[in-house]
Amino acid sequence: MKTARSYIVLSIIAAILTILLKTGAYFLTGSVGLLSDALESGVNLVSAVVGFWALSFAAQPPDLDHPFGHSKAEYFSSGIESVLIIVAAVTIAVTAGERLFNLQPIEQVNLGIALSIVASGINGGVAWLLFKASKRLRSITLRADAHHLLTDVWTSVGVIIGVSLVKITGWLILDPLIALLVAAQIVWIGLKLFQETASELLDHSLPDDQQAEIKNILLSYDKQNIQFHALRTRIAGARSFIYFHVLVPGKWTVKEGHDLCEEIELAIMKALPGSHVMTHLEPIEDPASWDDQGLGTRESHL
Repeated sequence: MKTARSYIVLSIIAAILTILLKTGAYFLTGSVGLLSDALESGVNLVSAVVGFWALSFAAQPPDLDHPFGHSKAEYFSSGIESVLIIVAAVTIAVTAGERLFNLQPIEQVNLGIALSIVASGINGGVAWLLFKASKRLRSITLRADAHHLLTDVWTSVGVIIGVSLVKITGWLILDPLIALLVAAQIVWIGLKLFQETASELLDHSLPDDQQAEIKNILLSYDKQNIQFHALRTRIAGARSFIYFHVLVPGKWTVKEGHDLCEEIELAIMKALPGSHVMTHLEPIEDPASWDDQGLGTRESHL
């Protein structure tokens, strides 16, 4: 199974190739629209490098200072990427604004468009691979990079259409106007990515379908006079943390309770790979462990 880092290396290679292709297209044509496209690919490269660092750091095992691991490092990658996207957009807007007052003809349009189409094909293929890998590996870094690459593809499509219209109509002003539209689109993507990153830093619970899967596993023990409460879940990068109380008959031995908890934990970890499950054992006869809603408010430990 390929790791998330191997996919991000693929993204780095794709970014280098597309920068070369799009920069070549800009120098051939002189189109500020194609320049804006090349600058966005430069952001892709920096983002992919930052993503590689984040994934490498997140893969480190838990230690004394970070007993729950380093998986949240991935959020730094997507956060930095969102800032870089906005910086690139500002650069594009400034360049396009200057061109509005200094219109220039576009040359060798066909060759420039051909190079841009090849670059878009590379980005589209890599984005598709990253989307698939992000779901399988549950990586926010791969998902953010895939979204960015896909945005780059649509940006390139818009630029190609715009440059083609300039050739057909001869309206040179379309070139900087298209670049400004690209800049606005990039800002929107950057702000959206930043908002998503900030939201996920607040320890979201697991998706409803995964919580339902956990509850189905717990309900399978109903016939054994076993009950559960105080279920809490949270996501940290590629890892999930699941907490709940297990209520068993008070006459059970410690070993019986321990074996049951271990069995349940293994069942959940098998159903949800990458999850870390923690249980708290209580006697079912103890009313102090319950509140009116059955959520459990007392936090005691054996």
